[in-house]
Amino acid sequence: MKTKQVPIIITLIAGLVTCIIGFMEQMEMGQFVKIWIIVLISFYILGCIAKLVLDKNFREEAEEATEEAAEEEESENPEEAEDSEAQEDSAEEEEIQ
Repeated sequence: MKTKQVPIIITLIAGLVTCIIGFMEQMEMGQFVKIWIIVLISFYILGCIAKLVLDKNFREEAEEATEEAAEEEESENPEEAEDSEAQEDSAEEEEIQ
């Protein structure tokens, strides 16, 4: 999964909500800008943390899925696995001679 945009999206949504609330409350410009900058920085940091958590979880799921797929493939075709092992053994014997 592509998680590169997660911090940016979270930051933009938080900035938009802050702008809407600021305009509705008719804040002074100086106070609004200070709050807006603090919100943007803090939500960018939270977005980066969320990205790390997502990357970690999806990496673990991908590893589990590949392991399960390999196990299923081996259990579905045990004859083919034995044939390939026999071919490998005979190839090794030929190399030794």
